Amino acid sequence: MDVYLSSEPGRLGEGPSSPDGWLEAEEEAVQKDGTSGPTGDFNSIEPSLHSLQKFVPANYASYTQENYLFAGKKIVVQESIESYGAVVWPGAMALCQYLEEHTEELNFQDAKILEIGAGPGLVSIVASILGAQVTATDLPDVLGNLQHNLLKNTLAHTAHLPEVKELVWGEGLEQNFPKSTFYYDYVLASDVVYHHYCLDKLLSTMAHLCQPGTVLLWANKFRFSTDYEFLDKFKQVFDTTSLAEFPESSVKIFKGTLKWD
Repeated sequence: MDVYLSSEPGRLGEGPSSPDGWLEAEEEAVQKDGTSGPTGDFNSIEPSLHSLQKFVPANYASYTQENYLFAGKKIVVQESIESYGAVVWPGAMALCQYLEEHTEELNFQDAKILEIGAGPGLVSIVASILGAQVTATDLPDVLGNLQHNLLKNTLAHTAHLPEVKELVWGEGLEQNFPKSTFYYDYVLASDVVYHHYCLDKLLSTMAHLCQPGTVLLWANKFRFSTDYEFLDKFKQVFDTTSLAEFPESSVKIFKGTLKWD
């Protein structure tokens, strides 16, 4: 385990706010040496960096730069409290801790992984650092900040550059993620269950993305009775194993494999 610098595992503290400088921050990350950005010739990297910026972060009034330490790497994540999808929630922290503690068992090296509801991207970043080929998904308005954080932390740092894709739960699944061509070794999800009205669509999306051999790792802070109701439905669709509990944050982590008749 890493030695953490705060009482919350993995979180190093808050950096300066960055309301409008997301592009400049990415360029700065490329120019610096060390864990904050890739090394090498900036001029050779800059064109590819700009070509990869397909989504623009939402124009929130303020962003903060939050620092994390997972898998031996310092990770800087741009967050904003103005959107649920721009904040790292407790389930993501717990899942990242679980991933780094079970690296050999999970064997993410070159594994194909999709994250549902990736938000600001911390889990996808950690999975990429651990060697996975990651597809990070979320709603359209989240993708800009998600891509910013992924590029900032993985470009020239990881074996595989993560892909960013739109995924609206329950919509266009076979069209956008056809089972015949898309196979994932792991599907990751953290704090995707809370007080909203898309739980049935979420469960159908989870089931669609999983095939024989796919392992779903789901971490969630249990807040409401509806969270436990979802867990009951989850167990009807997936063979479910409880992997870890974090009483201080009320987070539970489950492993699911799709039931087949």
